[in-house]
Amino acid sequence: MAKTWNIANSWLTATSVLVLAACAGGGANLVPGQSTAADVEKSMGRPKEKTTNSAGESVWFYTSAPNGQTTNAVRMKPDGTMISMQQVLTKENWSKVIAGKTSSKEARELLGPPGEVSRAFGASSDQWTYAVMNDNRQHLLIYDLSPDGGTIAKAQLMLDPIYSAAGSP
Repeated sequence: MAKTWNIANSWLTATSVLVLAACAGGGANLVPGQSTAADVEKSMGRPKEKTTNSAGESVWFYTSAPNGQTTNAVRMKPDGTMISMQQVLTKENWSKVIAGKTSSKEARELLGPPGEVSRAFGASSDQWTYAVMNDNRQHLLIYDLSPDGGTIAKAQLMLDPIYSAAGSP
């Protein structure tokens, strides 16, 4: 019995260490104005996408959960000093994307990389899909790009059929 307890206790200890290590990552230790690009990469790993925004800042996008349900954008000065980190896949941001007006570059700066990029058979342009939470329910945010890929042609928010129970409101 003592041997079984020691194995279980060792497993529990190892699991706790891994969980705490995971919690320590994710940027919790980063300090705007002090942390460097090397600190960000050490704490959060490689970003899904790196880009330069219209203000000339470097922006690193970190997604989590299936299809990037949360996306953190880490903004950095040209010298590599962290400016801020914020969750960008929010209702406030996606409501700024207006079909026929918002460029695909502007949408990408607001929301980060989509969880999925696809093209329907016979379609002339790409479709970006983001998994998002809206009113505590899983939704799909879908953007159809214009044929030249320069603007958002159509935007729709729908309940994710995988997580929507039949008959639920």
